[in-house]
Amino acid sequence: MTSSPCAAPALRQQVLHCLFGEHHGWLLGRLHARLGCRHDAADMAAETFVQVVALPDPQAIREPRALLTTIAKRLIYASWRRRELERAYLEALALQPEALEPSPEERALVMETLLALDALLDGLSPKARAAFFYSQLDGMKYADIAAILGVSTIRVRQYVAKGLTLCCRGLLES
Repeated sequence: MTSSPCAAPALRQQVLHCLFGEHHGWLLGRLHARLGCRHDAADMAAETFVQVVALPDPQAIREPRALLTTIAKRLIYASWRRRELERAYLEALALQPEALEPSPEERALVMETLLALDALLDGLSPKARAAFFYSQLDGMKYADIAAILGVSTIRVRQYVAKGLTLCCRGLLES
């Protein structure tokens, strides 16, 4: 027995409604315990379900709580990383003389650029990220970077190449 094309969206909607109804409270409770803020937990739970809705086949979800936990953890880590980037940027700004302080618009553009770069380099290990930034932002030589990171010069070259590849791929996709 085949289902009509109109039945597929209805089934999808029913599955999503059931998933939300059965697991939203549980996820909200876990996030509240983890984040300590009811409002942040509600935002994170909502974003988690937005990502579930975007899945191509929610009917195929066999372990909904495992999936929701994985998505929520990734969102939490991404938000922590964004906050850390913003904090580091604001600390660097605080060290600048007032005459060099950027306007609010410039700050917003820099933060947007930093977040975009962070997203492009998401697949890199911490050492690879450090090597990439040392090379591209600080203009350090590979041998100096290798000494700081405790890796070979060849490894630094590989790290930087991978970072450049990710950046180029991201630019081509946008």
